[in-house]
Amino acid sequence: MPAITEDHVTDSVADALQFISYYHPADFIRAMANAWRTEQSAAARDAMAQILVNSRMAALGRRPICQDTGVVNVTARIGVQAQLDWRRPLQDIVDDAVRRAYRNSDNPLRASVVADPFGRRGNTGDNAPAMLHVEMVAGDKVDFDVSAKGGGSENKTRFAVLNPSASVADWVVETVEKMGAGWCPPGILGIGIGGSVDKAMVMAKQALNEPIDATGLRARGPQTPEEALRLEIIDRVNALGIGAQGLGGQTTVLDVKLRSFPTHAASLPVALVPNCAATRHVHFSLDGGGPARLEAPDLSDWPELDFGDAWKDARRVDLDSLTRDQIASWQPGETLLLSGHLLTGRDAAHRRIEQMLAAGEELPVSFRDRAIYYVGPVDPVGDEIVGPAGPTTSTRMDRYSDMMLERLGVAVMMGKAERGPATVEAIARNKAAYLIAVGGAAYLVSKAIREARVLAFEDLGMEAIHEFTLKDMPVTVAVDARGSSVHESGPRMWRMPA
Repeated sequence: MPAITEDHVTDSVADALQFISYYHPADFIRAMANAWRTEQSAAARDAMAQILVNSRMAALGRRPICQDTGVVNVTARIGVQAQLDWRRPLQDIVDDAVRRAYRNSDNPLRASVVADPFGRRGNTGDNAPAMLHVEMVAGDKVDFDVSAKGGGSENKTRFAVLNPSASVADWVVETVEKMGAGWCPPGILGIGIGGSVDKAMVMAKQALNEPIDATGLRARGPQTPEEALRLEIIDRVNALGIGAQGLGGQTTVLDVKLRSFPTHAASLPVALVPNCAATRHVHFSLDGGGPARLEAPDLSDWPELDFGDAWKDARRVDLDSLTRDQIASWQPGETLLLSGHLLTGRDAAHRRIEQMLAAGEELPVSFRDRAIYYVGPVDPVGDEIVGPAGPTTSTRMDRYSDMMLERLGVAVMMGKAERGPATVEAIARNKAAYLIAVGGAAYLVSKAIREARVLAFEDLGMEAIHEFTLKDMPVTVAVDARGSSVHESGPRMWRMPA
């Protein structure tokens, strides 16, 4: 039996990370397409259409589906009879693959991992290290699950130790209702039940790599308590009316994946890990015959979509001549096509602005009556102006809302997911607005960016303040100048009776 070498692992994992950066799993494409076909909420249907178009564009262009190209998660299941020709720890071997994949000049991926997490939080520059989990199993092969997990969905992970008599379904539904839209639904929920704290979390994360089969399961009917629980959770979560991007609609989850394990008699640990609309993972097996060969999805899996009809009545907005009176006329849920100049800035830029103001220093950029977009784009390649440039979760910027709106005079904020009550009040008080771009449509959004330049904080890399020149960038009005939020009105409209 030939040995599995370090090069086999490094080549395979590096190829897998490039592969999943631009290919959705085929089962995810089909499930999303089916949800789009049956969705009755116009706003949610448009969001899903953008996700599907973006997915096809990313596959054809071999560029990232999402600007958050994720933290690498690898599960390696090593057969106890496998012949291994390794001289280094598997962590080192996998990390070499991560560095190679994320620094690939043909398709560079965004480095999002920071070292010293409770201190300086300096970016490692290559997205290493990976989050590696190793298991010893029967057999003579080594199986790998490789995924890239974005921060928006990862940050919504939840864990609880329930009373043994408690309802897991009740806890999951209540938890999802409170999670907000920052995890970019529609997506998948991974649930781990039992074991210990760490075992439950690992099971929930690993369950996300299982095939989407909810439609087939429903057609044949559940045969185990676990399958019955999955269907109950799917139905009850979708009945909440949260919908795509939290805009209100019929589909919030495409599937719920569940694993369980024996646990202590006094405990019922439950972990919940959501996967977003940029679900990215692949499985392969190594047997010593060389690196893995990955099969690309068939382009026929994607529906043919055209935004001509969906956007023909959209309001076109010139950001360079925007007035507060124009902003006041926008309605929650309305689609806008933005053109003109836009500033960018997210966590690190906001933090530095705060520090400069506290020190009495002059800012390098004026935000007065400007629009700011919360984004950390991927580096461009070839003739690209900018790489994939989808929105980041806006709630992280809520602590800076008074500073940006009242002190600096920002007129429009853009990102994804809902804003907190204090920020919504500040938006109304300052007659501003909050817009959302579709999370999971980063490559599509980047095509609306015609020019890009760094204005300040270049040392922050992707978190520097850029100025983008736009042509018809699609966004949705999430909070209008009166403080009405589509993330409240949309789900309320589509919620089903209990």
